[in-house]
Amino acid sequence: SRFETCWPALMKDCHGVIIIFNPELPSHLKEIEMWYSCFVQQQPLLDSQCLLVAHHKPGSAGDTENLTLAYPLNKLKLIHSNLEEDPEDVRMEFIKYFRSIITIINESREREEMSIIS
Repeated sequence: SRFETCWPALMKDCHGVIIIFNPELPSHLKEIEMWYSCFVQQQPLLDSQCLLVAHHKPGSAGDTENLTLAYPLNKLKLIHSNLEEDPEDVRMEFIKYFRSIITIINESREREEMSIIS
């Protein structure tokens, strides 16, 4: 991609990665492996710092709610978003995800402070 030169700047001091994809496109399922590899594994970030969002377009066909992803993507938190249906679930999942990221940041900051003190 022509934006790859920008990736290091995007990744600098990154605390979390949200990958949104269309589960009905087989090409997207291949691409999310690449995004995960570049933005999570090579950082390195914890799997808990990554959220996968399978976004279903209005009127989309197919039973992709039962999406099973291959390793290593199957270790990640996966949520389904569909703006036609109740978006409240998605909102709650985002809040949970952001809270977990804040916890990770606070814990690493405390560890840094302790290592400076000791």
